[in-house]
Parts: sequence; C-alpha cells; structure tokens
Amino acid sequence: MPSFKSLDDIDVLGKTVLVRVDFNVPVQNGKVTDATRIKRALPTIRDLTARGTRVVCLSHFGRPKGQPNADMSLRPIADSLAEALGKPVAFAGDCIGAEAESVVAGLAEDGVALMENVRFHSGEEANDVDFARALARLGHVYVNDAFSAAHRAHASTEGLARLLPAAAGRAMQAELEALGAALENPKRPAAALVGGAKVSSKIAILETLVSRVDALIVGGGMANTFLLALGHDMGKSLVEAEMLDTARAIMAKANESDCLIVLPTDAVCASEFKANPDTVVVPVTAVPTAQMMLDVGPDSATSLAELLSDYKTIVWNGPLGAFETPPFDAATNRVAQAAAALVKSGKLLAVAGGGDTVAALAHAGVVNDFTYVSTAGGAFLEWLEGRTLPGVAALEAAAA
Repeated sequence: MPSFKSLDDIDVLGKTVLVRVDFNVPVQNGKVTDATRIKRALPTIRDLTARGTRVVCLSHFGRPKGQPNADMSLRPIADSLAEALGKPVAFAGDCIGAEAESVVAGLAEDGVALMENVRFHSGEEANDVDFARALARLGHVYVNDAFSAAHRAHASTEGLARLLPAAAGRAMQAELEALGAALENPKRPAAALVGGAKVSSKIAILETLVSRVDALIVGGGMANTFLLALGHDMGKSLVEAEMLDTARAIMAKANESDCLIVLPTDAVCASEFKANPDTVVVPVTAVPTAQMMLDVGPDSATSLAELLSDYKTIVWNGPLGAFETPPFDAATNRVAQAAAALVKSGKLLAVAGGGDTVAALAHAGVVNDFTYVSTAGGAFLEWLEGRTLPGVAALEAAAA
C-alpha cells in the first residue's frame, strides 16, 4: 500500500489548492455526455471549499500535441462542473500566465476555477520544470485526484508534486486503498478474472497475477488461445497462434506458484459474428470447424459463479465474451451478477477496472455494486502489471 498524505494531513485554510483532476470526458456538440469522472472529483473539491479553500482544477483533454486546439478546450467542461457542484466555476483561457493568475486572484475564499487544457503546452507532456513552476505559481498546495493519469510522468501529474506540498485527493485515495486491498494485501483466497480479445495485450498482467493470486480465471478471446495451446481445435475462433508458447509459459508459471488456472469447459459458438445468430453450445473440446467461440458456455458461467463463493477477493479486468453483441453477453452478465451479490452479502471484495470492463459491468447492471470500479484505463492496467506509476510515486516521495 503506497504511503501518501491525504486531505486530512494538509493545512489548506485560506490557501489556494491546485487539484489535478481527469476531466478527459466525452463531449458531443459542446455538451458532456458522461460526467462520471467529473462527479468523482466532487468530494475533493467540496471538502476543500468547505474549509475556506480556493480550488484550481487542472486537467488534460484529448491529444492536442502541445498546441492550442479549440476542439479540445475544457470550456464546455466548466459548465458541466458548475452544474454538478451547484455553484459557479470560473474558467481561464490558459493554465499559466497572466490570464490564469488573474482568474485565480479573483476567486472567493471558497471559489472554484478550471484552467484551460494543460496539454496546450508542450511542457506538460515533457514534464518541463519551467512549465511546472509556472503552474505552481497559481497555488500553495498540490492535490492529485487523477489516478487515471497517474501513469504519466507529466508536469501536472508528477512535476507539481515535487514543487508544492502534495497530497492525494479523495478519489485518488479511494482508488489506491481499493487497489491495495485487492492485490497488495488481499484477503485470501484471492482470484483474478482476466478477459478480452488478445493474450498479447495482457502478457505482463497475466504473468504478474499468477504469482499474486490463488486462481486466475481466463475468458474472452484470450481463452481461445489458451485452449488451443492445450491442443483443442478452436475452429474459426479468434486465436493468436504466435502466443501459444507464451500461454503455455504462463500456465507453467501458474503451476509453480500454486495458482489455479480456470478455463472454460463449454462454449457458445456461431458461424458468424453478428447479433442474435444461430448458436450452438458445445464442450471446448468440440468446437465446430466452421464456427467460432464467442462466449463461454452456460455450464462454465454457472461453475464460475459458484467458484466465486470460495474466494474473498477478486480483481476483474475484461469480459468473458463478446458482450456488446447479444447473446454473447450471457456469461459476463451471469458471473458479474454473482460477484455483485457476494459483495452485497459481505462475502467478497471485488475490484474492477479497464475500459471494456466498466462497460461490461454497466451492461450487466452491477457497475455500482462492486466494491470499487476504476474509471482509469491505462493506469489501472499498468497497476495490474505491477509497474510503478509516476504520479503515485511522486505523492509517496512528497510524504517521505
């Protein structure tokens, strides 16, 4: 568990606090279409303003490549933030310099401002110290509340923590505590469920998990590759033939670590990938030559749902099947709902993350029923790989 200061450990009365948020949210026609990340920043902002603190929000949006780009302006997000907060939010057309400093100077004691996209300056992604110093001039204290950007060593995610007293915001704190409870110090026995299309995209995750959990459940398209590596004909299923040796090596490492590898025993197959085609359910040893496996079968889903009751912790990343296209969402829905029921009964700690994962759990109707669901993408995956996240490391260094 990382050692860092939280909002409870810093003196902010009468000060201006720079809060790194992640407001890289979907916007269409000038309107935010999913305010989840904005809402997750509210506890930090409200906690600070309630203590007589001026809050200055810093965020990136898109990939403007170090140049101003009107299509990637944070101005529409300021309106959404104001609506969510129920109070005005000042907006500065730059994140450094005279305009930014003027907007901050005009804030009331509990005022909130949003600065323009930090990536409009090349110094942000370069983690340029002069750019970080220009940002630091806007406030007295730095708070990082953007775990989803913590895997980037940028000026607003890493550099600022080296220049100002630094702490984790409420969302960052909750994320780190949840992730620590899930993998770094889990209640045993602990399991991980990893799905998705390709083994090649999650090699490091799989290699790390087999030495940290007691069971690794493999689903999605990557299960096809593992099954092929065991000698099963997978017909027209998506497989990575070049990953067979890798899959075998992961299974061997799991065996050495006393980690149980759980693969599907039956499959839902179709001759084409489309919504509601004709399907057959067969053992994984009998996938038809002209068909493809698109979901784990009902027997596997039932077994997995029952298996979860034997575990106290689960980390979930990726769907079990092609959940976006019915009926290949059935297994993911069944197992996710079983996990949610165990969480509600207090028998399971379930932490999930990754882009497709959040969408799959939302589709199953349980995204709010897991212990914690991370909205981070790359940062969550890098954490699963066991990598050091620069934004988190900077908070640890600031607390030392």
